[in-house]
Amino acid sequence: MAQTAEQFRRNVEKFNKVIIRLQKMGIALGPHHLITTTGRRTGQPRITAIGVIPIAGRRYIFQAYPKAAWVANVRAAQTVTLSRGRRSSVVKLVELPVEERRPILHDHIENSHPRVAKLLVTTGLVEDPTPQAVAEAADRIAVFRIDAHP
Repeated sequence: MAQTAEQFRRNVEKFNKVIIRLQKMGIALGPHHLITTTGRRTGQPRITAIGVIPIAGRRYIFQAYPKAAWVANVRAAQTVTLSRGRRSSVVKLVELPVEERRPILHDHIENSHPRVAKLLVTTGLVEDPTPQAVAEAADRIAVFRIDAHP
């Protein structure tokens, strides 16, 4: 039986709490990083586990859920702290325009594990787990390029 998007999100949130605890202990897993943003309404630090995706010598972060709070917080702040294990740095996140997202999303899905595209279907961002469908949904999937903070 397939999970609903909400059940899946709750499971991911539990997993992310484990990732956050391990990262704070200095243990890095896979592509997972912690992103610390300032809450746009509270002004309080908000920590989220995210995947950093290397593509063509650059690093990117993709939105995986509709209405992700970290996306709104990044849009408001633009600079964040990116941590992995015991290392952290302040970086600038640049949101790509929709037309620039399309080829990056297409290539990422085409070259990644099929599970990545299925995740986007499960969360409701796309209807079909194909590179073309993901590229067509670029207006619903925020993509940020990680740049050094000046």
